[in-house]
Amino acid sequence: MTPRTHRILVVEDDLSLARGMAENLRAEGYSAETVHDGENGLARARAAEHDLLVLDVMLPRLSGLELCTSLRQHGINTPVLFLTARGDPHDRVRGLEAGGDDYLTKPFNLDEFLLRVRAILRRWEWYRGAVASTGSLRFGGNEVDFRSFRAKSWDGRSHELTEKEATILKVLAERPGEVIGRDDLLERVWGEEVYPSTRTVDNFILRLRKLFEREPQTPRHFTTVRGVGYRFDPESNAS
Repeated sequence: MTPRTHRILVVEDDLSLARGMAENLRAEGYSAETVHDGENGLARARAAEHDLLVLDVMLPRLSGLELCTSLRQHGINTPVLFLTARGDPHDRVRGLEAGGDDYLTKPFNLDEFLLRVRAILRRWEWYRGAVASTGSLRFGGNEVDFRSFRAKSWDGRSHELTEKEATILKVLAERPGEVIGRDDLLERVWGEEVYPSTRTVDNFILRLRKLFEREPQTPRHFTTVRGVGYRFDPESNAS
């Protein structure tokens, strides 16, 4: 069977850079199209299915961060690679917490860009394969559908998970009761090319606790093993 061609949308207002990225992506066998402002990028991303979105942060009409946030709010969890001229770690945190998967600072080497693209697509393929074998999870009165990124918590509330929230939960749920090291979790969810801060990782765990724990301040399902990592216990129930 012929492998499916990955579709990539590049939203970049620098026409020369956008053209160069698209040409290199096509040379690697990807299908690539370009859009040059945030509003048209959002419209295109919502109108067609893509395997990866490459978003400049400082776009006219709608920023890359706003574009990504809007997509996540509408349940579109396509992976996102942010591009920016800013190298401030705070901007990287903002991008990752807005739902981005990676963050590349301009100017960048095209080989590095292609490496990041391959890494993101590889992680996304792992997630799809993992979901194909086990598409749902039930624990402590909670239900999670990894295919649709939808969940229902123990108190009857419905939730739309981000791609990162779902992936972290999937990684933890694959090894219930085991302590998963922080480095292992970072590599599986973000990849070794990306280095989110400890605060970013902890914030995602806090989000899962707020969604699924009966008492988030004294978690039973998502526990931190100080200095090591995290443990998921699906069998622990509130009394």
